[in-house]
Amino acid sequence: SIKDKNLSMSQDLLMLVSIFSFSCFPRYNAVWLIFFILGLGTLLPWNFFMTATMYFTERLKDPPSDITTNQTANVTLQDGDTRNVLESKFNNVMTLCAMVPLLIFTCLNSFIHQRIPQKLRISGSLTVIFVVFLLTAVLVKVDVAPLPFFTLTMIKIVCINSFGAILQSSLFGLAGILPASYTTPIMSGQGLAGTFAAFSMICALASGSRLQDSAFGYFITACVVILLAISSYLTLPKMEFFQYYIESNRSRPSADEENKMDLLKKGKIKSLHMCFIFTVTIGTFPAVTVEVKSTVANGGTWDTYFIPVSCFLLFNLMDWAGRSLTAVCMWPGKDSIWLPVLVGLRVVFIPLFMLCNVQPRHLLPVWFHHDAWYIVFMIFFSFSNGYLASLCMCFGPKKVAQHEAETAGAIMAFFLSLGLALGAAISFAFRAMI
Repeated sequence: SIKDKNLSMSQDLLMLVSIFSFSCFPRYNAVWLIFFILGLGTLLPWNFFMTATMYFTERLKDPPSDITTNQTANVTLQDGDTRNVLESKFNNVMTLCAMVPLLIFTCLNSFIHQRIPQKLRISGSLTVIFVVFLLTAVLVKVDVAPLPFFTLTMIKIVCINSFGAILQSSLFGLAGILPASYTTPIMSGQGLAGTFAAFSMICALASGSRLQDSAFGYFITACVVILLAISSYLTLPKMEFFQYYIESNRSRPSADEENKMDLLKKGKIKSLHMCFIFTVTIGTFPAVTVEVKSTVANGGTWDTYFIPVSCFLLFNLMDWAGRSLTAVCMWPGKDSIWLPVLVGLRVVFIPLFMLCNVQPRHLLPVWFHHDAWYIVFMIFFSFSNGYLASLCMCFGPKKVAQHEAETAGAIMAFFLSLGLALGAAISFAFRAMI
């Protein structure tokens, strides 16, 4: 069946990547590769969860026999589309249930990471996320009423983002102990996660798969990736290169609670850069960018694929390219004036996208009608996001002493999450201004 073929292709591709990577890369690149897989495992599950949003809203529709009596009464939206309350509120509640735990637990991890063993934080978080996605895959095949399904889905979102925050913050803190270039594979792996999810969405559209079948494939693939990440992390302590830096870090005094504010001051500029980058990005993408309509499609095939290709796939491809480029190029340097200048210049993308053909619109005119403008803006927008974010994340822990690097990395992860939360909050204002 189409479902089996899609699932088999996804699993075979992941297996080939892992086998090729471990067999073809020399041992001194094994640590770099493991961090890449861990970065992939950090975001691919959540990206697949986001990709399956249409599946979740479909499950929230009222059963045909209960349309007139169901407690999730229908509401009529401004565009005339009639949906029940659970469907109409799903995206807003999902954003709230994702961003609040992400911010809280990233902040919490920056203070408790020395009290809870690193192995427990990383492997434990991966295990919980695996169990949640396995449960999500099972529920695809189980009939659940809309209201309990909505509640259970939101609980799962809270769990995924809570433990995902601990996982991401712990990984960046761990990478901070190693040379600056070892933050790049985490960022690159996260970039590939978005690309893989976007490509899977396009394949599902092209194959005509049912939403339920596509979602099941997403969740099972996510489980496979998490298992790969767990096995990779358990291999990490056996690497001599990794052992050397861990032992070097243990031989130095640890950063206690009293000097955390000193660490924040030392790396404050890079932390604020990171926060600003993601505030601009999430404030615009996808809240504004996903509403742009093609002016050349005229209802053809391109109309169906315009947003999946020009918005999601292009963003994730160029973001991945930007993150990966820091493996071979780190310009401008950590003390260069050009870094804050380039970070600040990204604010220009906000009006540029708002003046594209975003529909519906009530206040602003359309200046950039043709699809090509939108595509060009998206290329520079996404590439600059990946490249500058990766630079800041690499440089941040290197502004402090070696024994403070893990804490500095965790603090940088907190400001990344803060940028995501701020961006999600102001995205509503940006959309309303159009």
